[in-house]
Amino acid sequence: MAAKLGILAGSGELPLRLIDACRTAGRPVFVLALEGAADPRDFADVPHATVRLGAGAEGLRLLRENGIEELVMAGPVRRPTLAALRPDWRAAKMFARIGLRALGDDGLLRSIIKEFEIEGFRVVGVHDILESLLAPEGALGAVEPDDQARADIERGLAVARALGAVDVGQAVVVQQGIVLGLEAAEGTDALIERAGRLQGEGPAGVLVKAAKPGQERRADLPAIGVGTVEACARAGLRGIAVEAGMALVIDRAAVSAAADAARLFVVGVKVQ
Repeated sequence: MAAKLGILAGSGELPLRLIDACRTAGRPVFVLALEGAADPRDFADVPHATVRLGAGAEGLRLLRENGIEELVMAGPVRRPTLAALRPDWRAAKMFARIGLRALGDDGLLRSIIKEFEIEGFRVVGVHDILESLLAPEGALGAVEPDDQARADIERGLAVARALGAVDVGQAVVVQQGIVLGLEAAEGTDALIERAGRLQGEGPAGVLVKAAKPGQERRADLPAIGVGTVEACARAGLRGIAVEAGMALVIDRAAVSAAADAARLFVVGVKVQ
């Protein structure tokens, strides 16, 4: 039997998808829900506990008491300030070692993964368990990007990679070569809403999401779902492009259906 999986759960659907995969495979699972991100009610029918972000010692204790050997991080978590985090002695020890203030999101996640490994846990990625979620190359639905959209996608990929190189965000909205918005702490949905209001006349904008150069694949891969498609439709965008093989598409069939219904394209593109 596969090792019991510990799910360090943030918000969104990914933790629930992992639970379903474990049930299908007959694999035991324990959810450690992060306070302020995950809703514990989502895990009422599986073994779970809630821990605040800064309670490193408590989190490690709960994982060990529940016999966890393999650990996966799933779902977004809004990064708090150090003051709001209120780190306990174990978390403070980690932050002192890595220099929290100097790290972007990917750098911080790499350091957290390293700390889990030091503690004896084997950390895997969502894609190691649910490989089918990785975006394929090409259009996911019936709508294909036209030449202008493809030019905007290329522009968006270049900007997203530059943004990722300084460990800031993973998404950008481009309209006819003009960058309408970059993702930072506000998240993708807020970026989409803000960029939608900035659009000018002519062909609408495109949301582009790409992994950061050299990104740690076991945490925070760019992801889209039906909610992303619906947000783009509300904002008047014309489509979504994600990095093939490095972005997650949560419920590919539902995303394709939602995109077709909204007459938006969703496409996976390779990044050289």
